[in-house]
Amino acid sequence: QVQLVESGGGLVQAGGSLRLSCEVIGSIFNINAIDWYRQVPGGERELVAGVTSGGTTKYADSVKGRFTISKLNRINDKNTVSLQMDSLESEDTGVYSCISWGPGDYWGQGTQVTVSS
Repeated sequence: QVQLVESGGGLVQAGGSLRLSCEVIGSIFNINAIDWYRQVPGGERELVAGVTSGGTTKYADSVKGRFTISKLNRINDKNTVSLQMDSLESEDTGVYSCISWGPGDYWGQGTQVTVSS
């Protein structure tokens, strides 16, 4: 079984940056991909960015050129996928969650990102 723990959210002014982390706890060998989604109150969850185990990345059109997703890296004994978010806009506000895709799919609890204009 896999557990995902997000961190790094917060309040930032428009134009600023945040770096989110998704720590993967448990076996990573059967993970095919990890995606970041975001959701605003009353809205649907939307895909922001994703990375496969082979390193192939994908981005929503709205974040291309501003967000960068990392591969699954081992840093300080932790398996982590990061999402670097630059040039943030008020429309980027939401709860950001990561999900791992494999034989079982697992969601993290989410981290709040608020961009003030």
